[in-house]
Amino acid sequence: MKIIYGPVPSWRLGRSLGIDLICSENKICSFDCVYCQLGHTKRKTTKRKVFVSIEKVEKELKNALEKVEFNVITFSGTGEPTLAKNLPEAVKTIRKLADIPIAILTNSFLLSDNFMRDELMLVDIVVAKLDAPNKELFQKINNPVKGINFDKVVQGIKWFREGFDGKLSLQMMFIEENKEYAEEMAGIARFLNPDEVQINTPLRPCPVKPLTPMEIENIEKHFNGLNAVSVYKGGKPEIKYYLDKNEVLKRRKNV
Repeated sequence: MKIIYGPVPSWRLGRSLGIDLICSENKICSFDCVYCQLGHTKRKTTKRKVFVSIEKVEKELKNALEKVEFNVITFSGTGEPTLAKNLPEAVKTIRKLADIPIAILTNSFLLSDNFMRDELMLVDIVVAKLDAPNKELFQKINNPVKGINFDKVVQGIKWFREGFDGKLSLQMMFIEENKEYAEEMAGIARFLNPDEVQINTPLRPCPVKPLTPMEIENIEKHFNGLNAVSVYKGGKPEIKYYLDKNEVLKRRKNV
């Protein structure tokens, strides 16, 4: 597998060049979310390690910069990107080669730790996930590694918000299990005070059916006063040329 893939047409970020610091055929994550487009987490862990070399990241990025157009570089891919221990080195490598915003998609489980918050201060855009209003639904929807505490995850996002000068987006994935809790989730969003709330539902192939546009519109009403954006209203940019479209599809498999 390649480390660099895309660009991906993102309703949230635009033309996004992906960097996969996990780069695994089998997803490696601290969660096993019921709606994940990568399917079941066969390797669920909280242990950080180096999965790919910075030398390879640099080589592939140089190649990508010569071949494709994009407006943001995003850490995402085949697992939770904060599990990559060399994330700060990867950010510094990008800064050396390109003057372009850097984003990361995270499930937020490490934001309660000082070292992780310090590392994420290096990027420009953090998309932090929160899909539940309480620990019971957190377990049901996200199925985290034993020991990950819902309240600690929420507090971690709050602590990060207070020290982060970049853009913090809070992604909330709505499915059948949590659609009746929109008011409670909007209340948590107000407590966290993100720059943006992304109201999502799984439109890519996965084991869970998406909510309808009308259901999402009704959910949006609870987020009045917040800078909320909806997956059904966000447009996707055209991608004229991919590095390798198969590498994009690998990150969208349903296994």
